[in-house]
Amino acid sequence: MEYHRYHPTRVRRRSSRDRRSFDSPVLSILFFPAAILYHELLLRLFDGDSPFFTLALLRILLFSAAAGLLIFLVLDLIPARRASLVAGGVLLLAGTVLVCIERGCRSMFGVYFGPTTIGGMAGNVMGSFLSTVFSVFVSILPFILLSLVPLGLYVWLGPSVFREEGQEGAVRIMLAVMLVACQLVGFLLSTLGGARNYYTYDFTANNGIPNFGVLTTIRLELEYSVFGIPEADLGSYKESAPPAFSTAPSADPGPSADPAASQTPAVSQDPAASETPSAPVEYGYNVLDIDFEALAAASSGTVQQMHEYFGSLTPSQQNQYTGMFKGKNLIFLTAEAFSPYCISEELTPTLYRLTHEGFVFNNYYQPDWTMSTCGGEFANTTGIIPNWVPEGIVTNGIVGHSMPLTLAHQFAKLGYSVPAWHDHTYTYYDRDKYLSTFGYDYHGIGNGLELPNSSWPNSDLEMMQATVDSYIDDYVNNGRPFHAYYMTVSGHALYNFGGQAMAKKNRETAQAAYPNASEPVQAYIACNLELEYAMEYLVDKLEAAGIADDTLIVLGADHYPYALTQNQPEDYYNELRGVEDTELVTSRYKNALIMWSAAITEPVIVDTPCYSCDILPTISNLFSLEYDSRLFSGRDIFATNYEPDQYSSCMPLVVFANNKGQGNSWITAAGTYEASTGTFTPNEGITVADDYVSRVNNLVAGKIQYAKLIVTQDYYKSVFG
Repeated sequence: MEYHRYHPTRVRRRSSRDRRSFDSPVLSILFFPAAILYHELLLRLFDGDSPFFTLALLRILLFSAAAGLLIFLVLDLIPARRASLVAGGVLLLAGTVLVCIERGCRSMFGVYFGPTTIGGMAGNVMGSFLSTVFSVFVSILPFILLSLVPLGLYVWLGPSVFREEGQEGAVRIMLAVMLVACQLVGFLLSTLGGARNYYTYDFTANNGIPNFGVLTTIRLELEYSVFGIPEADLGSYKESAPPAFSTAPSADPGPSADPAASQTPAVSQDPAASETPSAPVEYGYNVLDIDFEALAAASSGTVQQMHEYFGSLTPSQQNQYTGMFKGKNLIFLTAEAFSPYCISEELTPTLYRLTHEGFVFNNYYQPDWTMSTCGGEFANTTGIIPNWVPEGIVTNGIVGHSMPLTLAHQFAKLGYSVPAWHDHTYTYYDRDKYLSTFGYDYHGIGNGLELPNSSWPNSDLEMMQATVDSYIDDYVNNGRPFHAYYMTVSGHALYNFGGQAMAKKNRETAQAAYPNASEPVQAYIACNLELEYAMEYLVDKLEAAGIADDTLIVLGADHYPYALTQNQPEDYYNELRGVEDTELVTSRYKNALIMWSAAITEPVIVDTPCYSCDILPTISNLFSLEYDSRLFSGRDIFATNYEPDQYSSCMPLVVFANNKGQGNSWITAAGTYEASTGTFTPNEGITVADDYVSRVNNLVAGKIQYAKLIVTQDYYKSVFG
C-alpha cells in the first residue's frame, strides 16, 4: 500500500508554494523594471510641482527599464537562488527607503537631496528636528504605505522572480541588448533635448529627480563627484568687447562720513530721474587693480576662461552713497523664513520702523535656492549665486577656500571685531566651518553661546540678550568698531502650537491680532514675534548707548516661509499675503530687505529691482570697502551706470536660478521673464530690443555657471593668491 506516503501538511505547503510560483518568464524579467518604475511614478505623482505627463516621463521609463534589467541580470547570474532572492529583497527595501527619504525631503525642505547631502545632514536632522521629522513622517504615511507595494509583492512572489536554473544564455543576451538600448535612448533624450543642461552642467538632485528619476540622479551624482560636473561653453558668456572705464578714484567719494549731513534723494529706477547736482561729480568704479589679461595669459583651461570672463564685465560705478557709513558699525542678520507679511505697525512696531525708515526697498526678492537655509545665507554673505557642487550644498564646497571679499575678512583688516552667532547647534549645516572660512569669530549653542532656556526653536531675543553688550561695550569703552553677524532660528518651521516653542510662547498675542487666520498662519506670526522682540532689544541697546547713528542694521531672509506651502492641505502663504500665486512665478519670492540707521533722517525709497546677492556689494559700497564689483554675482543696488531699456552686464538683475526645474526666471529694470511660461513682460513705458531677452538669458546662464566655478575652482585664490 502506498497510503502511508500521503501527508496533508506536505501537500498544503506544496500547494501554497505553487500558488506563488507562476514560473512566468515575463514576470521574472519585468518585475524589477516595473518595481523601479512604480517607485519613480509614485514619487512623481505626489510631487505637485512637477507636471506628470511630459517628456521626462519617457526618460524615466527608459532609465527605469535599464536599471531594472541590470539588477535582474546581475542577480540572475548568482548560482544560489536563495542568495539572489535575499539580495533582491535587500535592494527593493533600499529603494523603498530611498524614495521615502526623498519624499520626506521634498515635504520638509521643499527640495530633493542627493545621497551626499542626505548623508551629511542625517545626524543633524535626527538630532535637532526629531519632532519635525515625526510630523513629516505622519504626513507622508500614505506615500510610505504605497511605496511598500513592490516589496510586499516580492515577498509573495519571490520564488517566481528567479528561475531555479537561471535564464538561458540567449535570453540574457537579449536582455542585455534591451538594457543598452533603453539606456542609450534615455541618454540621447537627456543630452540632445531641452533637459541637456539639467543632465550635465546644471545638474542637481532637485533638477535630476523630476527629469530623470531617482536612480539616474544617484548615478549622475556619484559620477560627477568623481569626475567633476561637465562644464558649459564658458566662452559663450563673455562680453563681446571689454568695457572702457577708469580705475581712478572718484573726485568726490560721496557723502561725508556723517550720513546725517547728507540729505540723499530717493533712488529712482531710471537713473536719469535723479536730481542733477550743480557741479557734476565724476565717480570712479568699484574695482581693484586686477590685470585679468595678465592672469589669463598665465593660466590655462577653466581658470583662464574665468579670468577672461570677469575681465569682460562692466563694473558698477561709485555713487552718492559710496562711503556713507565708512568707519561706522554694521550688524547683519539672516532671519530664518522671514517675510514682510509678518509685519504690522501695531503688532511689530520695531520691524515696521526698520522697513519703513532708512532705505526702503520696494522691489527686493529672496529667491528659493533649493538649499533651504544654507543657500539663502550663502547668497546674503558672499554675493554669489548658490549652486549645488560635488560636495553637495554650496557651503560644503566653500569650506577652506580663499574668501577675501566677505564682510568679516574686509572689516577685520580694518581692525573691527567680527563676532557671529546662531541660536541653534553650532555645527548644524557645518556652519562652524563655513562661517570660519568667511572670517567670522563664530559661536553657537555648544560653542560659546549659552542661553537660559533650551527649546525648539530657541529664542532670538535671548540670543540678543546674551551677546549685544559684548561688542557695544567694546566700542563705547575701547573705541573698537564692530561688524556683528547673526543667523536667527525662532521663525523656523513647522508652524503649529504644538512643537514650535516660540509660536507657543507668543500664541495669545498672535491669535488676538489675527483671530480669523488659520493655525499655521497664526503660528508663523507668533514665532516671528520673537524676532520682533529681538530687534526691539537690539535697537533699544544701540540707542541707550548713543550709537544708533553710528551703526547700520541690515536684515534679509534666508528664504520665504515655504513650510506654509509645502506638505500642507492648502497654500497658507497665499492666505498670509492675500495673494494667489505659486512657487513657479517670481512674485512668490518678493520679500523685505532692512538697511536702517538712526543717521538716515528721511526714508530713501529704492525702486530698483534687487535680491539677496546684491546685499554684500551694496554694503561694501556703503562702507567704502576695497572690492571688485565684477567678482560678485550681485551688484551695488545704488549704482546707476545703466539705462533701464538697454542690456548691460552691470544693470539691475534678479536671478531665480532653475526655479522648480522650470528654467531661469529673472527681473531687470526693463521687465520680468517667467521661465515657467517663457514670457517676458516689459515694465510700463519700456521698449527693449528684439535680442534683449536672449542676451539677458545668456547673461543669467553665465552668472550661474561662473558662480559655481568660483566655488569649485577656489577662484579667488587664483586672483588674490
